[in-house]
Amino acid sequence: MLGLVVVIAFIVPLLPSYDPYSQDLAAGYLTPLKSSSARFYLFGSDPLGRDYLSRIALGTQVSLLIGFAAVLVSLAIGVTLGLIAGFFRGAVESAIMGVADLQLSIPRILFIIAVTAVIGPSLLNLTLLLGFTSWVSYGRVARAMALTLREREFVLSARTQGASSTWNIRKHLLPNVLPQMVIVGSYELGLIIIIESSLSYLGLGIQPPLPSLGLMISEGQTYLGLNPWISILPGISIFLMVAGTQFFSQRFTTEGSNHVRIDRAA
Repeated sequence: MLGLVVVIAFIVPLLPSYDPYSQDLAAGYLTPLKSSSARFYLFGSDPLGRDYLSRIALGTQVSLLIGFAAVLVSLAIGVTLGLIAGFFRGAVESAIMGVADLQLSIPRILFIIAVTAVIGPSLLNLTLLLGFTSWVSYGRVARAMALTLREREFVLSARTQGASSTWNIRKHLLPNVLPQMVIVGSYELGLIIIIESSLSYLGLGIQPPLPSLGLMISEGQTYLGLNPWISILPGISIFLMVAGTQFFSQRFTTEGSNHVRIDRAA
């Protein structure tokens, strides 16, 4: 699945026929594997006669860009706050985890819709909103690991030799936490892609002329009788991205658990 995503997002743009913006009204509504007098349309065309394969490729790139950028933002925030909460404990931990619990009590989709309605939809705003509302998962995992690691011998030894808290977090806690964050990030990536597509479907995400898979599904609903592939193909692309990342995260988690069992047995 991820191999197909790579082909769609990164190989298709290298083709000579790649052109997501040129319009040809005479070639509108073409189903896949059809051609007009000017060109051949592998995935058909949209109502304006634009090549649908090219637009799906660009829409997939946009979804991946937003997904990875939001994951990096949320990972940086969540790991930082989680390690601080787990290492220092006390009032700092209560304050950070209180904010996390408060954020979990608010439905993320509704919160993003409300904020987007105020600040307006844009690529940057959407990415930052998704990043700022996705840090709790990273923070909880990082805090749980920090609570264990802060009592380990190598941390206590460094502390007795005068190492600062910042040094301990950076040198001892962070390298041990990051592998787990990769697992959480691969799971969150699929969720963020779904949320981005949902917001674009509602008209609150990516704005035209930049294509978005969710917006393409929404626009294609009007023409389901003429060409249902206008909505089906973007949906398949979303499925490949989300299912591929979820299966990858599950496999990664299983392999990590097997390694832990082997280490304990040894």
